[in-house]
Amino acid sequence: MGPVNWIGVALAWLVAAALGVAFYGKRAMPKPPYWLHGLAALLLVVSTVMVGHMLARVGAETLEAKPWLYFMMTGGLALTFIGPALVIGAIRHGRPVSAAFYDWAYWLCAYLAMGLAFWITG
Repeated sequence: MGPVNWIGVALAWLVAAALGVAFYGKRAMPKPPYWLHGLAALLLVVSTVMVGHMLARVGAETLEAKPWLYFMMTGGLALTFIGPALVIGAIRHGRPVSAAFYDWAYWLCAYLAMGLAFWITG
């Protein structure tokens, strides 16, 4: 396993957070209780660190030879884990499935943007 790209982690977090504001608009801006937004930001950091760890396990040489892996791996996580979990949760809790699909679209864009951030900072 190679070292985690911490610059990539920071950039990936910033891009994913900015996309959250773009996707959700005023709903993404802090309002009471403010600590929930801090918790959301922290959980997003956990996600980006995990992506950085996952890519470090692949290794810099492999990623350099196969740069599509950045997007295949990050997009694959959003498509096959995050999205289905959001939809299943919406169904189980009686929430609108359309909102879950909107959230899924955000996470897919965020994870692909994370892949781009890691690729750029390679």
